[in-house]
Amino acid sequence: MLFHFPTHALEAFSFPEGAHTTRFEAVDATDNIWGFCLSTRLTGAHPKPVLLRSSWRRFVEEKGLVPEDRVAFFMERSGEADGMIRRYTVRAQRKVMILMGQDVWVDVEDVPLYGPLN
Repeated sequence: MLFHFPTHALEAFSFPEGAHTTRFEAVDATDNIWGFCLSTRLTGAHPKPVLLRSSWRRFVEEKGLVPEDRVAFFMERSGEADGMIRRYTVRAQRKVMILMGQDVWVDVEDVPLYGPLN
């Protein structure tokens, strides 16, 4: 199974010249560091970025994610254009309630505080 990435998110990653994959690390809500591998297809008009299963499977299993959950990646930039540093964070989230017609999402590490959605 693949984890699809929106194409516009590719601008947040640097790929080595001529490469269609790049590895990156992201820090989660509990300060654990996770390694991921982002890949684009080699042919076709659109890159169709995906995270390779081998890089995200452990994250999904350890977080206990289910199909209704969501995963969000964030990037912070610091430094000059030449020496720009990119720092990624990752959040695994679960919908815990609907409040005033809006979904309320929390990090899965905090879900036991809220109980099941009814």
